[in-house]
Amino acid sequence: MGLILLGGLGSWAALSPYNHQSNNALTALRTLSNNAYQPGELLKYRIHYGAINAGIVSMSVSPNAQNISGKNSYAVKVEGETVKSFEWAYKVRDKFESWIDQGSQAPLRYAKTLRENDYFAQDIAIYDHENAKLRNKKGEITIPKYTQDIASAIYYLRNLDYKKAAINTQFPVDVYIDNEIFQLPITYKGKEVIKTDIGKIRCIKLKPQLVVDRVFAKADAMTVWVSDDENRIPIRIQTDIRVGSLKVDITQYQGLKNPFNSFVK
Repeated sequence: MGLILLGGLGSWAALSPYNHQSNNALTALRTLSNNAYQPGELLKYRIHYGAINAGIVSMSVSPNAQNISGKNSYAVKVEGETVKSFEWAYKVRDKFESWIDQGSQAPLRYAKTLRENDYFAQDIAIYDHENAKLRNKKGEITIPKYTQDIASAIYYLRNLDYKKAAINTQFPVDVYIDNEIFQLPITYKGKEVIKTDIGKIRCIKLKPQLVVDRVFAKADAMTVWVSDDENRIPIRIQTDIRVGSLKVDITQYQGLKNPFNSFVK
């Protein structure tokens, strides 16, 4: 329920398992520029379950760079919680953190804490991209090149180049979750202007593929809109589930790296 209340941010990892036995070890990390976000950025959202205001989500980048294994990193955090008026039905306090190498946009460490009613779970992972390995409390697993996690994947996707993409172009991303690696294809669906609480915004429209399971009845149940500017901040996430629908809308932003010039007057 907690990942669902995060508006599907965690659902990007609910995809077909990747066969990670065929990947070769890396010899050096790639160089990939970050043009979309910077230290000190803060984004806030509200979650609607149907017509009910159910929760809030925040996405933040620490104002201070952190050194992880000799590499400067961005420390990013995605947090979601139910509002007091919804906690009679379900109480959630979830947090996903990632430390992202500034030079390659690959995560170096990952931490997850889930508190959902009486359920509690934690996970910590350390990446070794040079040798295509990941270590967690269960041991070591082989991973594809530049595997992401739930938190880092959001920031990585903001740096993908959609400018020359044709409609239905797919951008695959590998994601680590709960000791497994999953493929995360996201399809570019063009551009669209949407009306939000902060105004009309010109957006890039994306479709993450989902697995039909106990939560999702359709593989194309989710749509994500990101701002059509250099920031590419998530503006709205909307998805149908078996027991209703969810919509996550941006309510506040600060500390953006680039001018937010996707407003439509």
